[in-house]
Amino acid sequence: MNYIKTIFLLVGLLYFSIVNANFILLPMDESTQKNHLKAYGITYWALDKQFKASWLLNYRGGSFLLPDASEIRKECQIRGVSFEILSDAEMQSILAEISSPSQNTETVVLEKAPKIAVYSPPGKQPWDDAVTMVLTYAEIPFKVVYDEEVLSDQLLLYDWLHLHHEDFTGQYGKFYGGYRNAPWYIEQKKDAEALAAKLGFAKVSQDKLAVAKKIRDFVIGGGFMFAMCSATDSFDIALAAEGIDICEPMFDGDDSEPNYQSKIDYRKTFAFKDFILERRPERYEFSDIDMTEKRRIPFEKDYFTLMEFSAKWDVIPTMLCQNHTQLVKGFMGQTTSFDSNLIKSSVLTLGKNELNDEARYIHGQKGKGFFTFYGGHDPEDYQHRVGDEPTVLDLHPNSPGFRLILNNVLFPAARKKPQKT
Repeated sequence: MNYIKTIFLLVGLLYFSIVNANFILLPMDESTQKNHLKAYGITYWALDKQFKASWLLNYRGGSFLLPDASEIRKECQIRGVSFEILSDAEMQSILAEISSPSQNTETVVLEKAPKIAVYSPPGKQPWDDAVTMVLTYAEIPFKVVYDEEVLSDQLLLYDWLHLHHEDFTGQYGKFYGGYRNAPWYIEQKKDAEALAAKLGFAKVSQDKLAVAKKIRDFVIGGGFMFAMCSATDSFDIALAAEGIDICEPMFDGDDSEPNYQSKIDYRKTFAFKDFILERRPERYEFSDIDMTEKRRIPFEKDYFTLMEFSAKWDVIPTMLCQNHTQLVKGFMGQTTSFDSNLIKSSVLTLGKNELNDEARYIHGQKGKGFFTFYGGHDPEDYQHRVGDEPTVLDLHPNSPGFRLILNNVLFPAARKKPQKT
């Protein structure tokens, strides 16, 4: 009889613990989480399934709080994401700790799974671009759009847009010096010219400017835009050079406009000011915004520091800087980093290499929307070259550099609070 009573007591205690285990915590600290990148995918998946979620800023590396549901547990187990079960009392204790005025922490409610678009040429593989690679790895769905979709106002269907490593100036990535005889370069140039003609433009530069202006309007209207590497500075250059021919004959068939540098309108840019364009076609550079050729940083010291913001007062930059480390390994690209002297005062620097006074990660607001520029090509491939093997993210599931990308992906999901500074 006592044996039967004991069984019933144990079953009752187990039932009570399950009933009161009302929340799942996805810890994002360094020692606990097995797969930081896929944890973002779990959070996105939960939002897409209409579950509620919260982002616990600066709490254990920016952890996520989800309701305790068997589907979420199962998904975490399938994807190899570490999770902890919290009782209601434990959850309330954590939220009380986070809300304390003495703690630089905050709770942000995540409301919906943002609709994601990637501006990328057709036929590109996921590993050609760090963002498409990490979205694929984290199992976050996205749609690929290009010039036709952008110019037909299909960006209205999306909340968040990433710019693939595009050249919006019409100079074909400034690959002319090293690759003008390469079959892939010749083919890409031919395809770009054919697409521009199909869309009614005499030049590729005119097509790309029209696309850049549509993207600008998307942001002004309330969209979120994220760009890496050459898409950052070439986007701003295209906007500033509107109506000015800055392309040499090998790019567009006629001479560039005389003295075009003096006609650049910096008021039209998102992030950069006072830059000098690189007019030599053989140089693999767009302007002096990029620090690649100006930096003298040894590989072993190439790290950048994430800035620290007040989680309760400056929620947006805090969200974008969530990580399990404040020191992020550097990596190069056509546009590796940004000259701090050429960044507008209205733009926040989120990540900086103090040794070289260069910005790696910047953010700003344009109209009702937001943009983030992130220097470099691939956070886990220090010096990516044309034709290099793709990064295998299974080897880097806790990459701090890739986490910054995914912070931006979830950013539109947050219920925004007005900034106080």
